[in-house]
Amino acid sequence: MGRKQTIDRNAVLDAAEKVVSERGIGALTIDAVAKASGISKGGVQYAFGTKDDLIGAMIDRWEAEFDAETAALRNGDETAQSMVQAHAEATRHFDEASVDRAAVMLAAMMQDKDRLARTRAWYEARLNAIDTSTEEGRRLRLAFLATEGCYLLQSFGFMPMDEAEWQQVFEDILKLAGKG
Repeated sequence: MGRKQTIDRNAVLDAAEKVVSERGIGALTIDAVAKASGISKGGVQYAFGTKDDLIGAMIDRWEAEFDAETAALRNGDETAQSMVQAHAEATRHFDEASVDRAAVMLAAMMQDKDRLARTRAWYEARLNAIDTSTEEGRRLRLAFLATEGCYLLQSFGFMPMDEAEWQQVFEDILKLAGKG
């Protein structure tokens, strides 16, 4: 009797990211991911179910990676200021993969009301951690919103910035958040 094959979900997610980065969100199909990961279409479906479930798993992994990065940057500091500074620092390290991720996330949210609700809850939790009854809290909220605005504008190509300008903007955001 043969050994039961296991599918490395992370390897399949890596393959899905590669499909999106090389060919765009429209090319993300179960078949394309199967070919890119070297497994059968049924193997991808066994590991993730539907294309929507695959996209959800991609987003969950990205969110976990981002949350882990911000937690490491906070180094145990649970203040709102630390949260906003870490969020800006993590976002500052934007790369081309982030553009692809933003496109996948937007497409997923347009089709999945539960995903949209979870994303809203994620933002709400961060914004609710900021005491906006103080001047400092209002600056932190503005820094958080500026961080997200820059990320989205850059991700969707609405306002491309070269690396020098990107870094300069984030220096300003971090100063607004009380760093430096």
